[in-house]
Amino acid sequence: MKKTFYFIRHGQTDLNLKGIVQGRGVNSPLNETGFAQALAFYEAYKDVAFDKVYTSTLLRTHQTVEAFIKDGIAWQELAGLDEISWGIYEGKEQNESIMTGFSQLVSSWKDGKLDVCVARGESPNALMKRQSEAIKHMVEQKNEQTILVCMHGRALRIILCLLTGIDASKMDEFPHTNTSLYKLTYDNGQFEIVDYYNTKHLEVLTNG
Repeated sequence: MKKTFYFIRHGQTDLNLKGIVQGRGVNSPLNETGFAQALAFYEAYKDVAFDKVYTSTLLRTHQTVEAFIKDGIAWQELAGLDEISWGIYEGKEQNESIMTGFSQLVSSWKDGKLDVCVARGESPNALMKRQSEAIKHMVEQKNEQTILVCMHGRALRIILCLLTGIDASKMDEFPHTNTSLYKLTYDNGQFEIVDYYNTKHLEVLTNG
């Protein structure tokens, strides 16, 4: 069955703005800018005939697609779409020590060491295991052809690798910003990116 997926990152939160590490264990709401980004996305894509909305279990994704849900589109949370766990870094300011740790972590991932994680955190391989379960669920649904998926920055980069068969060591090749869009088609078990890092809907916020 052919499907079309619209994958977006959630809108901005105050913790994004302040450089506080969020991750799976921090359930922060959108800020004023985040709600404006969410509205801009809704206005640009409200006429797409979505059959289903999927989000992570975290509030910031729910709020980003709330307008679509209020329109009556069926909605489901999947834990497999949650952000990666940043372990002991979560809720902390990105100071010099944490930034150094992040740099070392990302360097390890780029070297293909995808089982490495922050203390009490989650590795890319562990994340991809639960993402695979979410993907399996979404592609198996018979009556869902056009699907909106709202998730998180690092998790989005990794799931795009998983969907397109790119090694997750190259995850940083997928840029993201709040409410940026990747549109993919699915056919015969294969995903293809047909719209790459689309932020056109956000122009209304900078030009308005």
